[in-house]
Amino acid sequence: MNVDETDLPGLGRRKDFMTASGRRIGVVELREGQTELIVSAWDDPDTCLASIPLTGDEAATLGNLLGGRHLTMKLTEEHKDVPGIVTRQFSIAPDSPFHDQPMGNAAIRTRCGVSIVAIMREGEVLPSPGPDVVLRPGDLLVAVGTQEGLDEAATILRHG
Repeated sequence: MNVDETDLPGLGRRKDFMTASGRRIGVVELREGQTELIVSAWDDPDTCLASIPLTGDEAATLGNLLGGRHLTMKLTEEHKDVPGIVTRQFSIAPDSPFHDQPMGNAAIRTRCGVSIVAIMREGEVLPSPGPDVVLRPGDLLVAVGTQEGLDEAATILRHG
């Protein structure tokens, strides 16, 4: 995929690309640290049709959602020939009993046989996280296990 990067003198930097459906979407990273999600005219990237300002947390969450989906799809494809193995994503909500706690406190593997294979945080992937990794609101956990185990893990992460 070809990503066009353009300096915006005095403002920041725009990064955008053309989708297969002919839409131009991208991100403007402003010098002051703000981020805007943009949709531009297909034939003129300087003509902005829509702009959504994002806080740092919102930009990180969007990155996690998009990156986590890609990672989950890849793992699902790799496990397609293994009967009974499923891949799923879990988001750590601000009201989760495990936010700001080491992941090991949830004892997901011990309690339901599910493996957390990665954590998406602020657009970064933390592969094979250990039990000492502190979970943060907005983290997206990528887990592998049986359907029943994943259902139980979802309940544990929501309610303890």
